[in-house]
Amino acid sequence: MTTAIDGHGRTLGLVDVLDRVLDKGLVVAGDIKVSLADVELLTIRIRLLVCSIDKAEQIGLDWWKFDHHLAPGKQALSEENADLRRQLRALERKLAALSRRRSVAALR
Repeated sequence: MTTAIDGHGRTLGLVDVLDRVLDKGLVVAGDIKVSLADVELLTIRIRLLVCSIDKAEQIGLDWWKFDHHLAPGKQALSEENADLRRQLRALERKLAALSRRRSVAALR
């Protein structure tokens, strides 16, 4: 296993380095621009964050929870949730109609 020496003269193994990176996080950022005759044709902005899931949630990143490509069961749950909301709205409309009928009947 390869070892590295940190600023304090201690040797670090790969596991120690990975643990530190995942605990603290690592950000890599860069831009790539393609131009022709001083006309910018393409810009690619690259932002890479490497950290543990716990650290990502601490800093407010949780997009993977809602991406249906990364959480395949979420699509079915979203459809079921939307269906249940439609059913709830229909029941609320029926209840409101029944309440109006009762109040009209009580006035007579």
